[in-house]
Amino acid sequence: MPKVVNTSFETMVVEKQNITVPVKFSAKLKGEADVVISPQVSGQLLQICVTEGQQVKKGTVLFVIDSRNAQLDLEAAQANLQAAEAAARSAKLEYESNKNLFEKNIVSRYMLDNSENSYRQAQAAVSQAQAAVSRAKVNLGFCTITSPVSGIIGEIPVSEGLQVSPSTHLTIVSGNTKMEALFSVPESALEEAFAQGYEGKIEDAIKLFPDVTFVMKGGTEYPHKGRVTSATGVVNATTGTIACKATFPNPDGQLYSGVQGSIILPDELKDVMIIPQSAVVRLQDKSLVYKVKADSTATAVTVTYEDTGNGKDFIVKSGLEVGDMIVTVGANNVQEGQKVLFSEAEKNAK
Repeated sequence: MPKVVNTSFETMVVEKQNITVPVKFSAKLKGEADVVISPQVSGQLLQICVTEGQQVKKGTVLFVIDSRNAQLDLEAAQANLQAAEAAARSAKLEYESNKNLFEKNIVSRYMLDNSENSYRQAQAAVSQAQAAVSRAKVNLGFCTITSPVSGIIGEIPVSEGLQVSPSTHLTIVSGNTKMEALFSVPESALEEAFAQGYEGKIEDAIKLFPDVTFVMKGGTEYPHKGRVTSATGVVNATTGTIACKATFPNPDGQLYSGVQGSIILPDELKDVMIIPQSAVVRLQDKSLVYKVKADSTATAVTVTYEDTGNGKDFIVKSGLEVGDMIVTVGANNVQEGQKVLFSEAEKNAK
């Protein structure tokens, strides 16, 4: 009876090719316009008009401070303005009267100049009173605190009835129509870019970057792509990294400030040797690939490699050459010197 031939092996010829690999960086999100909300005037907090986590539009009323003192200040300022305007009118009449009398040589130059100075002082007093009215109106407006941006309300650490002042932290509005992912890249990445011949400025280089992906800590991929929008160009002396920022659209409000995850930056590698992960056999501290010799038998060679991040391929750094034939499927079952290639006659033998 013919001998049964093991034909469970598959092989491939190693070639150089291009591949895009995902490069991962830890990142933290913040709103494009995170605004700390604090009162501009002191007073009692009468009303909190929003809740934590609420989505608000620019101009939405957030807090109301007792405005009675501000209203009284405005009324007093308006009364002072009226008095100043009346004094200015009287000073003007006196000045004009003295001017006519001076032309008729009835009063002296001294009296004319003195009345003119009084008129100018009265005009200045009117200007000061007008400024006081404007300031009082602004302070009255400050009693109603509105959102300077569209976004989401953060923690509200205050309660109604509390006495607040400009040093009181009321909340943060995270402008979340766009979100910024803050991450850092190693200095070596910059060195690699210049080693490849790039001679432009960093701000020009980031315009050439491909779209990036944000992945949540749990592995969920955010559906909208982002763009790298800035890099400091200054290497942190402690960490040896460069701070970068990627901006993501957030039309549905799915992203929040403080969320941590990863930025995935696709990196296109050219002319590299790619082999399937199934071809690599790990033996203690070594990684082996079975190379097929001319006589169709397999011999183990030690390789070094980098993970492509796609879950199925490795990039070979050493141990193989272009044109080498290797075992891909069934490599775990190969023994040194075992025949792994068979003719059609051998495959069909029973």
